[in-house]
Amino acid sequence: MEKINILGTGSAMVTNCYNTCFTLSKDDEHFLIDTGGGNTILTNLEKLDIPINRIHNMFISHNHNDHILGSVWIIRAVAQGILNNKYTGNLNIYCHETSIDAVKTISAFVLQKKFLDMFDSRIIFNKISDNYTVTILDRPTTFFDIHSTKDLQYGFRTLLSNGKFMTFLGDEPYRDAVKDYCENVDYLFHEAFCLYSQREIFKPYEKHHATAKDACKNAKELNVKNVILYHTEDKNLEKRKELYTNEGKEEFQGTIYVPDDLDIIEL
Repeated sequence: MEKINILGTGSAMVTNCYNTCFTLSKDDEHFLIDTGGGNTILTNLEKLDIPINRIHNMFISHNHNDHILGSVWIIRAVAQGILNNKYTGNLNIYCHETSIDAVKTISAFVLQKKFLDMFDSRIIFNKISDNYTVTILDRPTTFFDIHSTKDLQYGFRTLLSNGKFMTFLGDEPYRDAVKDYCENVDYLFHEAFCLYSQREIFKPYEKHHATAKDACKNAKELNVKNVILYHTEDKNLEKRKELYTNEGKEEFQGTIYVPDDLDIIEL
């Protein structure tokens, strides 16, 4: 069975939920996509009953603190598991070479040598590039440059075992340069920093982000079947699902997911 375990849904400066990250899971194995900004990643994995020793693949989309800093906690937990003979196999980390440098540098300052010694032997850094394809959990997965206007960032497209396609766009809006990875997919992850009706409050465009309306308009034009909205502000979480869905429905007639932290989406 394949599913998405939502570990966090918030943008960088949220305090009422965790930063955006999730697992793409198949049976009892989990592909971790981004890691948030701290050790809440471990808390939320535990809440969703995802053991560290069932994570052997991890992707870091870019170097911003709310996506990369939690990786140090994953690395430490994996390394500790290896030392305690509770983790078999290797941890494969997929990211651009700038993120490899960042993770290794941060780790060198905050982790003990016994953990660092596992780099490139049991903790493997895989350098990705535009249109780099690899098989992860028996799924062909292609990473692509999202053409960020802020920092080098990657998304990916994967073929699920049920024959459906999924695309993750990172934390910036869709751009036509990546149309081939997005058009006609079954599931599209698209950031939605805030409501269009609240754009004057949250200033999404100044931050190179989109609104729920924008994301759903893109989903319609790309002819996708389901859109998943995430990487949002956190000032009205109790009503976020309803508000974002209602605004999105004005543009898109497919299924709109506005998950909360710890939600599970069955695929």
